[in-house]
Amino acid sequence: MTHRHGHNGAHGRHSHSHSGIDAALADNRDATKVLLISLLGLLVTAVIQGVIAILSGSVALLADTIHNFGDALTSVPLWFAFRVSRRKPTKRFSYGFNRSEDLAGLFIVVAISVSAVVSGYASIERLVHRTHPDHLWAVAAAAVVGFLGNELAAWFRIRMGNKMGSAALVADGHHARIDGITSLAVLLGVVGTWLGYPIVDPIVGLIITLMIVLIVKDAAVTVFTRLLDGIEPETIDQIKRSALSVHGVLQVTDVRARWCGHRIHAELSIGVDGQLTVTEGHQIAKHVIHQLQLDVAHLAHVEVHVDPTDELGANHHVLQRIG
Repeated sequence: MTHRHGHNGAHGRHSHSHSGIDAALADNRDATKVLLISLLGLLVTAVIQGVIAILSGSVALLADTIHNFGDALTSVPLWFAFRVSRRKPTKRFSYGFNRSEDLAGLFIVVAISVSAVVSGYASIERLVHRTHPDHLWAVAAAAVVGFLGNELAAWFRIRMGNKMGSAALVADGHHARIDGITSLAVLLGVVGTWLGYPIVDPIVGLIITLMIVLIVKDAAVTVFTRLLDGIEPETIDQIKRSALSVHGVLQVTDVRARWCGHRIHAELSIGVDGQLTVTEGHQIAKHVIHQLQLDVAHLAHVEVHVDPTDELGANHHVLQRIG
């Protein structure tokens, strides 16, 4: 944990920051372990489903298998991003490498989109060229395997994500849980075929494709929001409320925050009594930082600017052209 203090004598402005570097590194190591273990589990699940899908000719199971393979492989770029984000900042990358996780998220969106196209194509082709899937008992068993594999991965990711405070892993765990439900949907195709309606199988494949598309949409919104430095408005409100609750803080302005990987970086300006000394202003800023650590989840770095209330905010410190 580090604290920095600077002073600009021309404006009486104080700047303080906090960075939880050690905690972030520990989170990344744990996240890497979670991804590798769940990756192996999902790959085994997808391989078992793939073999049965080829032997049985079930397009619903094929669509689900493609989806599960895609989900397993999306762990690779995220694992690589966690590894890269461990690196210390350099002169060229002075803010570090946490943004690599957001770039991995973009790759994941593309990969899931491809799986939607492939499964949709297979389902439509099977509707046009109808075939009767066989080995229905094996297809049903593969669907159950798919559900159990995804549910175990979901439980593990959500449990470890909550433990580490990683929103990314928790979200990925919920994604795996949805995938488990799509695996159970394959059972509908089995029942339909068993009752003499084989057309149910490709229809279920199309339904699974639609579910993948909806997942892609939600993931794309999250990824692009973070790439554009967007954050949930309620987080900004929480930061302001938390800072205002500290004794000595009279006003809070210029609150900004953004996700950098699965951690939040924030900065804000606080207004204090202009008669306070530099040391007193510094102490108030330290109290604000401590309070924000308690109140704002996933906060890794915060910078607090201390100003007298009559010159509060960034407008009093920007470079102005003369003449």
